[in-house]
Amino acid sequence: MKMDEYRPCVGVMLVNADGKVFVGKRIDARETMGTDTIWWQMPQGGVDSGEDLEAAAWRELHEETGVTPAHATILKKMDDDIAYDLPDELIGKLWGGRYRGQMQTWFLLRFTGQDSDINLNAHDPAEFSEWKWASPESLPDMIVPFKKRVYRTVLEAFRQLV
Repeated sequence: MKMDEYRPCVGVMLVNADGKVFVGKRIDARETMGTDTIWWQMPQGGVDSGEDLEAAAWRELHEETGVTPAHATILKKMDDDIAYDLPDELIGKLWGGRYRGQMQTWFLLRFTGQDSDINLNAHDPAEFSEWKWASPESLPDMIVPFKKRVYRTVLEAFRQLV
């Protein structure tokens, strides 16, 4: 099997009226990262073949949080995509071994629903075991180390609208 360079992916920075950002605690840290360290991340996931990026963002957001277009509004799509490489020890272990990293397209959405509209079990299997609203500045400290640059770039791109 040929390894493609980067898996097409979307990410969603979901912010509430207080300027806090949704983060979920990953269920699979031990399996995918080989650690018991707790990592929190924003919703993200792969783009299906032929899928529109905005449609992929809504699908991933719904699968991971239960949030639908009735509960959020798209404020902005980042102008440029962000690529990242997996650490050497993870290459070949994630995504069926097909990719060396991801090429991510990020969207900023304003959450207009109630906290009770968030449902981590909207999709089986669930990706997050719990969730919280976090300050934007804390995001790079919550994510796996190899995605810190991605989160800093996303923060900078969306800072004025958060």
